[in-house]
Amino acid sequence: MKRYFFCGIGGSGMSALALALKSKGAQIDGSDRARDAGAYADKFDALEKQGICLFPQDGSGLNEQTDALVVSSAVEETIPDVVKAREFNIPVYTRARLLAEFLHEHNGIAVGGTSGKTTTTGMIGHILKEAGVDPSVINGGVMLNYADSSGLGNVIVGKGTFCVVEADESDGSIELYRPEVSIVTSISLDHKPLEELRKLFGDFVERASVGAVLNADNPDAIALKSRNSNVLSFSVQGADADLKAEDITPEKEGVRFTLDGEQIFLPMIGRHNAANALAAIAAVEMIGVTRSQAIQALATFKGIHRRLETIGVTKKGITVIDDFAHNPEKIAASLSALKEYDGRLIVIFQPHGFKPTKMLRAGIVEAFDRFLSLDDTLIMPEIYYAGGTAQKDISSADLIKDLEKTGKRVHFIPNRKKILALVKGLAVKGDRIIVMGARDETLSDFARDIYEAVS
Repeated sequence: MKRYFFCGIGGSGMSALALALKSKGAQIDGSDRARDAGAYADKFDALEKQGICLFPQDGSGLNEQTDALVVSSAVEETIPDVVKAREFNIPVYTRARLLAEFLHEHNGIAVGGTSGKTTTTGMIGHILKEAGVDPSVINGGVMLNYADSSGLGNVIVGKGTFCVVEADESDGSIELYRPEVSIVTSISLDHKPLEELRKLFGDFVERASVGAVLNADNPDAIALKSRNSNVLSFSVQGADADLKAEDITPEKEGVRFTLDGEQIFLPMIGRHNAANALAAIAAVEMIGVTRSQAIQALATFKGIHRRLETIGVTKKGITVIDDFAHNPEKIAASLSALKEYDGRLIVIFQPHGFKPTKMLRAGIVEAFDRFLSLDDTLIMPEIYYAGGTAQKDISSADLIKDLEKTGKRVHFIPNRKKILALVKGLAVKGDRIIVMGARDETLSDFARDIYEAVS
């Protein structure tokens, strides 16, 4: 029995892999500085209930019986767990390496892309589950259909031969995966320059042994068509594609569209989710699941935590929504979906990371300028800082100054209590309040605080 120690086990990707390995018989120990600080007690309680032993992040959890220390790609050598592992000559694996090994033990389906991959991964997993394939799924977000699965909802442990994973390009680890099916939902400027992303995704498509699924609406994605002999493409914008969504119609509880004359209802709003659904259908068709099985399953797909997730609608008729959007493409997709329905928007957007914000500044500003109306309101707290040695040479205030030139209603407010007070004073019947941002898990708590404040 292998014994792995996960440093930073509370991360969504780390916890999902840890739980998947535990289900296959491995012994899992772990640490997390958030647990040491007393944060996210429910999450760590859930991990312990699954039989995972948790330790302080001081090196005390590692010993001669530990087979490997598992770390994220950005881990620092000075972390006590890493120092202890070096002392005991314990191998140090990145999460990506171990995930690749897990994937390669199965018939692998890997979902890549700078937007949409978490939802598409969840959709594929749900289709396979409903079709009786009994897959394993390792995802970067909580799948609401399986919120209680293994305690956290970001992993499904199946007995079948198929495994579906969200493949991350942000740290380059996507280059480790050799799946049967590769999916590229989109390629846009995010954590890496476009030229580097094009190469990463091109190689990813080429390594797929059965075939690849590509977004025909995204020029950089469809440009990879020559990299694999078996490609299915999809489109929601009328491009030449194998799967084309037509007559896309927003409805109160989701979106309806037709595919080759067949009506499909998806209980999630937005054209971007119609695109995600097409990608999922194409992927499962490549491995023999029928389209009718896929369509039937998608009608019951509840979505992913923090992807336009409604926290609640108050008695006053104010809706509060929690959303993961953080790059220009995701912001545009979420706002575009919301703008298909009536009601003002009050958006609280927290950028994350100083380097990403500096790189994406123009795109973020352009997305908000394009989709916000003059009667909407945008509020930005300061950039989320997760620690490390980042150069703090940009502020949310800089983005707000850019947006002030557009005439939109914008505010830079670092203090959450002051944001609450402003939102409480602004919100009226019919408004939608959206909390946007990534990495900071307290944003969901903040969304609930806003809901209570405006109720």
